[in-house]
Amino acid sequence: MNGPRSREIVQKLWNASKSLQGGGVTYFEYVTELTYLLFLKMLEEVSRSGRKLEEGVPQDCRWGSIKSRVGDDRLTHYRAVLLKLGTSPDVRSPLVKQVFQDAKTSITKPTSLTSLITTIDDIDWYAAEEDGLGDLYEGLLEKTTSERKSKAGQYFTPRALIDCLVRLMKPEPGEIIQDPAAGTGGFLIAAHRRVLNLTDDLTTLGAGAAFFQRNSALQGCELITGTHRLCTMNMLLHGIDTPIQPYDTLSSEAEDLDPADLVLTNPPFNKFPESVFRTDFSITADQRKGPLPFVEHIVRALKHGGRAAVVVPDNVLFEDNTGRRLRTWLMDLCNLHTILRLPTGIFYAQGVKTNVLFLQRGKTDRSNTQAVWVYDMRANMPAFGKTRPLTVADFVGFETAYGTDPNGGAERTEQGEDGRWRMFSRDAIAARNDNLDIAWLRDTEAEAEEALTEPEDIAAAIIGHLKAALEEIEALSEELEPDIVEEAATVAEAAE
Repeated sequence: MNGPRSREIVQKLWNASKSLQGGGVTYFEYVTELTYLLFLKMLEEVSRSGRKLEEGVPQDCRWGSIKSRVGDDRLTHYRAVLLKLGTSPDVRSPLVKQVFQDAKTSITKPTSLTSLITTIDDIDWYAAEEDGLGDLYEGLLEKTTSERKSKAGQYFTPRALIDCLVRLMKPEPGEIIQDPAAGTGGFLIAAHRRVLNLTDDLTTLGAGAAFFQRNSALQGCELITGTHRLCTMNMLLHGIDTPIQPYDTLSSEAEDLDPADLVLTNPPFNKFPESVFRTDFSITADQRKGPLPFVEHIVRALKHGGRAAVVVPDNVLFEDNTGRRLRTWLMDLCNLHTILRLPTGIFYAQGVKTNVLFLQRGKTDRSNTQAVWVYDMRANMPAFGKTRPLTVADFVGFETAYGTDPNGGAERTEQGEDGRWRMFSRDAIAARNDNLDIAWLRDTEAEAEEALTEPEDIAAAIIGHLKAALEEIEALSEELEPDIVEEAATVAEAAE
């Protein structure tokens, strides 16, 4: 987030959440509630600056209409507004309908609604617009994800990691950039921001190219309704006029996405009870939805010569059977030139071990990977958590080693067995049965976790290790008895 004034506004809005927590309103529900109200307020503010977005909202549903009422009448009217904006044919803006689809309020007291409206109305919106309304909203989302932790395999990507991957992959004007698991839109917005910087806010582009950048360049899917709502709001406030679709990437819906020049994504880490339904899949067809099918989607989504950076859990690197077939297929079709072993604790669950795969789709579909470079950012690292968040500075060593070519073609220097940066030939990987879980430095994760002091971080570490252990048991059981695993997954989903 850019300016100190925006940070002050975010803190002010966040402090207002305390008044609702006594009524059982969660952080996520609070930010969703703020999304409804801030959306209407920001439409009013943005319309004053020339973007006539408020014209798509009926008069009796605008910010001023809600603000003009008091007491029980205000709360009753607010509930009616949420319903109307999501369903009425009078709402001409598809963006508005996406934000308010299935919207309902968690507020039960008129005084709580009045408190929120007063807080929002007291904001210095001139200062907020100078710093960027999108950055203000992103600040709220970051607050939410740090409090919400993770659920159902959704691990929200740290901003420092997003910015690192965008710097390395270098999105360009005119490219189709896709995120098939978009979350709140972090990757797409960061990519868009780089394009804005390259084109002086699109002013150096022709009218057609600028229109493409706002309306067609950024594509993807987000299935979870609440998260999709936040994504739509976030992208709209960053000047992106066509948000991503509420599609299931692992169903036939996603087959309509355009071939991508660049994929940036952090798919769900968990497996789900439902099966994949994609007519174009071969490796993971009929498998349970999870990270492996997302990897197949990414390879198929890329144009020949297209590139990708994708966050995956460790089991994608070593899982046998379907996992091994997928890795072999991927290394044939793509040049998997780099793997970054990420530290634990950065996804709000200490035991979750993750990596970034950097790859380029080949011009042909044979023998594209000749060597894989691995950077170990996991061993001998601090215990990341609330008191020690991931920062841009943590990626300096990796970015230097990676080089300036997005496709890994820059000159690289091996650091040997005592260093973090090593190269492994395709033959060496084949000798490992295409197991890409390659580590050579002493693992200091347990020592780092002993340094944790925050109760939230300690609890996250315990939960993360339990989840990792359960996933290993599940993988073993899946080989022995698929029906048992499906039943256990259904029970686990119900428990969440």
